[in-house]
Amino acid sequence: MVKQFSIKSHIYSGTNALQILKQYAGLRIGIVTDNFMVSSGLINRITEQLSQCKVAIFKDVKPDPSIEILQQGAQFFCDFKPEMIIAFGGGSALDAAKGILATLISMGTAEEIALVAIPTTSGSGSEVTSYAIISDPTNNIKYPLVSDDLLADIAILDSSLVMSVPKNVSMDTGMDVMTHAIEALVSINANDFSDALAEKSLRMVYEYLPQVLDDLSNQLAREKVHNASCMAGMAFNSAGLGLVHGMAHALGALLHIAHGKINAMLLPIIIQFNSLDDALITDRYAHCSRIIGLQHHDHTVLVQLLIHEIQCMNKMMGIPASLKELGANIELLQQNLPQIITAVLNDSCTKTNPKPVNHSDIRALIQQIIG
Repeated sequence: MVKQFSIKSHIYSGTNALQILKQYAGLRIGIVTDNFMVSSGLINRITEQLSQCKVAIFKDVKPDPSIEILQQGAQFFCDFKPEMIIAFGGGSALDAAKGILATLISMGTAEEIALVAIPTTSGSGSEVTSYAIISDPTNNIKYPLVSDDLLADIAILDSSLVMSVPKNVSMDTGMDVMTHAIEALVSINANDFSDALAEKSLRMVYEYLPQVLDDLSNQLAREKVHNASCMAGMAFNSAGLGLVHGMAHALGALLHIAHGKINAMLLPIIIQFNSLDDALITDRYAHCSRIIGLQHHDHTVLVQLLIHEIQCMNKMMGIPASLKELGANIELLQQNLPQIITAVLNDSCTKTNPKPVNHSDIRALIQQIIG
């Protein structure tokens, strides 16, 4: 099988990484963000680098951006005709910017617009991926857009931008990084290049995320998790993801659960399911165990140790083990079960899961996560 690995995005990191924006003096620049980034003044960290530019700010991004938001953003920039779009914020802002850019191009308002991604949370890795997660609130589903046109030209990683992220969001997004790394390592499209990034990312997030939990002001730990998020993004952009994300998109959209949280809840369950009676998949998960320092001569035992470690991390970080423990609307889930199962099976992430799945598999796994 021929596999491919490429990195389009130029990545800038470090204390003064935002200064790279000064080189774009004279351009018309559109910024896509949310109202908090504007009202809190964080947006000034960006605009002060763009004093020589014409700037328009679309600040109406909401969590889990919908098609309507993409259309509103595209209409906002239609007459402005930006030469560059800067995505500034968490995963929702980055995904919205990608969707707005794609909408502008499809409208024919611009032939080419550069995309700069500046994440303010450490989780999605969206700054270096060809994915954008878009919500359909009418049908209570999320679906991933996947296109190389969604890859940012430039990603800027500045750990000072994530220092104020609250504990619960930091833990949810941090476990999202771990999920990205593990799913990339066991994906059917994993390759030597994606493995190198995923392994480093997994090792770093396992070491430094607990340090962030212990001290939210630990900038070194924040920086390491931020970089790990980006590396995991590059890994899964090449290798793909798996059933954790396939289920998380469907369940998270219906029950309005934070993406990183539902990923973390599903991860131990899906590892158990994928590795059952499959030596090759077990070997891959055993490799994940060794990366984070777990040791045993038996690969099956190593997988169980990995599952237990993830469960312990979730508990330590305040992430529930089941939907019942979370207090989710189980009745709503049961009413929409057929649609949820169909959405999971049709999700592009499910297609790169190491183990094929069917309707009955998904139904059984949903019962497990309900608790």
